[in-house]
Amino acid sequence: MKARGGRWIEHWDPEDETFWRETGERTARRNLFFSVLSEHIGFSVWTMWSVLVLFMGPEYGLTPADKFLLTSVVTLVGAVVRVPYTFAVAVFGGRNWTIVSAGLLLVPTVAAFAVMEPGTSFSTFLLAGLLAGIGGGNFASSMTNINAFFPLRRKGWALGLNAGGGNIGVPVIQLVALAIIGAGGGPRVLLGIYVPLVLVAAVLAACFMDNLTSVRNDTGAAKDAARDAHTWIMSVLYIGTFGSFIGYSFAFGQVLQSQFGRSPLQAAYLTFIGPLLGSLVRPLGGRLADRYGGARITLWNFVAMAAATAVLVTASASGSLALFVAVFVVLFVLSGLGNGSAFKMIPGIFRNKALGKGLEGEAAVAYGRRLSGASMGLIGAVGALGGVAVNLAFRQSFLSSGSGTGAFVAFLAFYAVCLAVTWAVYLRRPVVRTPDGTAGPERVKAGLSRAEV
Repeated sequence: MKARGGRWIEHWDPEDETFWRETGERTARRNLFFSVLSEHIGFSVWTMWSVLVLFMGPEYGLTPADKFLLTSVVTLVGAVVRVPYTFAVAVFGGRNWTIVSAGLLLVPTVAAFAVMEPGTSFSTFLLAGLLAGIGGGNFASSMTNINAFFPLRRKGWALGLNAGGGNIGVPVIQLVALAIIGAGGGPRVLLGIYVPLVLVAAVLAACFMDNLTSVRNDTGAAKDAARDAHTWIMSVLYIGTFGSFIGYSFAFGQVLQSQFGRSPLQAAYLTFIGPLLGSLVRPLGGRLADRYGGARITLWNFVAMAAATAVLVTASASGSLALFVAVFVVLFVLSGLGNGSAFKMIPGIFRNKALGKGLEGEAAVAYGRRLSGASMGLIGAVGALGGVAVNLAFRQSFLSSGSGTGAFVAFLAFYAVCLAVTWAVYLRRPVVRTPDGTAGPERVKAGLSRAEV
């Protein structure tokens, strides 16, 4: 491993066990730690409007539908910017882009601080929400970068820890908001706390992270990943897991206020629990996938998510707050587990595609690392669009019936689709190759087996 100016590492081979043991693991863990910190702040800034709307009482003149539209816009921008953020790692380097992306978080934080007061127009709030969406992009660049640092046998754990540490930025900002509301403070106190944290994250990334030359100048990887059917199949599954997590994170407090009549303080006491537990178990989802296979864990996770949602339909229709909150928290936990297991599937899918193409050794490793890293950004972007769908579904449900029951019915149907796709593509018994080497489904051609995916 040789570093040059600007903290560039020219040789990186984590699959070599000697290299990994002597130098690679220590460097990879250091980059993982500071990547998690920056991504954590990014998630907090992205989801700050999920708690800012709790501060916005009648004096702000916004209806529940207005608030759901506002959070939908924030989620949408966060999903869209994940695509260019994925390319940015290859263009600028992982360390360099982490510095830039962390610094950019100052823009939405300062903008929200400036507009957060009664009398501000709804269009101005929407514009400030658009800016906050850039915080969602940090996930894509961080996952692409960290994927390149770790060997395949450790990716489930590393990616789960990286994403879980970022996801936990959601409950952390909600907990900080709870403390501020309880102390009688206003939303600008919350925003003022995050300005120095953004600066700290950028400075620490500059001091302690590295760039990998093997990732640099590979902007074509995203195009190749976009042409692969598995990128879009996994995107559908990630809508079901991460789309649920981020969508529910934005919507949970609003549902408690609008459907169950909770005050801002009462809602804040409850909203952080689900995102917190969902974030903490994401590494566990990756670890279970490392051991038992990502597809198997993902399949049973969707079964459990569908069952929990069916109970939520009952709780929502009957107006049972205790049952509603308990099962909603369970659904958060399951979405976190599914996030970890689904992302573990991605490196295995592309590694096995390389083997199916006849590649071996380092060539297969490089192919898998190249396409899996690029696909993660695209999958993360599409998955985040699920959060937009969640908030729009709640908005329409409240406009139509004054409750979220209709939205939960739609979510139940989608989890059933995700369950069927996971089984059909990644777990159904593979077709055996014929003597002439031909095979039917793309899944078989890619060499995807139940044990490896």
